[in-house]
Amino acid sequence: MNSNAALYFVDRHITEGRADKPAFREADGAKRSLTYGQLADETSKFAGALLRHGVRREERVAMIVRDQIEFPVVFWGAIKAGAVPVPLNTLLAAPVYETILQDSRASILVVSEAMWKTVAPAVQGNPFLRAILVIGDAPEGTESYSKFCEGAEPVQAAHAHDDELAFWLYSSGSTGTPKGVRHVHASLKATADTFGKEVLGIREDDVVFSAAKMFFAYGLGNAISFPMAVGATSIIYSGRPTPDACLAIMAEEKPTLFCGVPTLFAALVAAQEKAGTSPSHAIRLCTSAGEALPREIGERWEALWGAEIVDGVGSTEMLHIFLSNRPGACVYGTSGLAVPGYEVRLVNEHDEPVSDGEVGELLVRGPSAAEGYWCRRLKSQDTFQGHWTRTGDKYERTAEGRYVYCGRTDDMFKVSGIWVSPFEVEQALVEHPAVLEAAVVARADEKGLDKPAAYIVLKDGADPSIAGDLKELVKEKIGMWKYPRWIEVVDELPKTATGKIQRFKLREGEPA
Repeated sequence: MNSNAALYFVDRHITEGRADKPAFREADGAKRSLTYGQLADETSKFAGALLRHGVRREERVAMIVRDQIEFPVVFWGAIKAGAVPVPLNTLLAAPVYETILQDSRASILVVSEAMWKTVAPAVQGNPFLRAILVIGDAPEGTESYSKFCEGAEPVQAAHAHDDELAFWLYSSGSTGTPKGVRHVHASLKATADTFGKEVLGIREDDVVFSAAKMFFAYGLGNAISFPMAVGATSIIYSGRPTPDACLAIMAEEKPTLFCGVPTLFAALVAAQEKAGTSPSHAIRLCTSAGEALPREIGERWEALWGAEIVDGVGSTEMLHIFLSNRPGACVYGTSGLAVPGYEVRLVNEHDEPVSDGEVGELLVRGPSAAEGYWCRRLKSQDTFQGHWTRTGDKYERTAEGRYVYCGRTDDMFKVSGIWVSPFEVEQALVEHPAVLEAAVVARADEKGLDKPAAYIVLKDGADPSIAGDLKELVKEKIGMWKYPRWIEVVDELPKTATGKIQRFKLREGEPA
């Protein structure tokens, strides 16, 4: 049996009668669309072009491609050829691209024309790249993506095993240098069969808009594997997902499923409240991941949109969400329950189970765990331990069995001998009407003892002299010892492209 993932997600739709149905629709630029039939043809031709060029099994095809219809063509086309696509973050700097391209040893690079100015310095002297394909006008030293594909004979999907490597993703780098995370063919269908089917309940008539980009695990599932598992349509947007852009897409494209991150949901709520009108949309359900969603943001969103946000937690290592709230049973401020098909548990520093109400590290077991990190043997051994994957997230379990996020393992700290969750303090801070975002880290006081320090982003027009009010708010809501001893107002918080706050930069004194 051929278990090549492209057969299930792409070619199957032709025999099932969806050849003329739009698979992808661009919300910007020329607003192009791509049917399932066109996708099947173009992926087979791109696979043929790779083979014609001499690309061999398991060679890496790096992708610095914005959210546009070429993305799924390159991704699935490489998989059809038996090559390994490696989608990369489109918001990185040249030195990081250089490091990743050298690390992955990709032989082909596909890059969007708009990215070339940033990428060009990163490929100088690269000994592994044999071809650089530019989607658009190809500068000197590169080749046109369209010409590369021109005249290529379409090929059948390479025979593959469920457990064979299909693609890599690089981790978001929330704690340092990104790592290559290797995933197998079966993992894509596993996430669609679990979170996509059992939690989202995604249907063929759904229209999905993921503000979270395709280059990372959360966006890849939202915009590609979940809709393609059921023959739905995905709206893709290459630009920055600002509140104005997202609201316009909601009104014009009428998506039924919207996938975002907490930062964006907070900004959308603030924008809509400022406008004083009801949003125009057809959304029936939303998802959030990347960071835990503050309770207040979830409640305010639902009051404005009339649609729940199913907040959950996933990771690049597990490919998508494995712990989540459920439609009709969302408890904002928690990450819900294990997604069907996954198991989770909490352990202390000795790997012993912790009781309800105690803080422990979250471990997960499920069908979509990565095969390991590329060239990071010790890190792989630390993270992937038998059937269980260590997430690096600290949680506590309520008496009802729900899981409440406390912070990353290296973000937690003790005050007066008691663990403090940065996220708990941050949730209390954003309940103040003037605060848009907050991040909390440990800082040593004059006695060398750790105390909370907060960095906050204010809403437009807010009075910056509210530190005293915020300290009292935290004392009142979550406890006297947890209030931030220092509060700094900043223009923005350091984040990865996936929306995760890089608290290590705040600890190192880099507030923006």
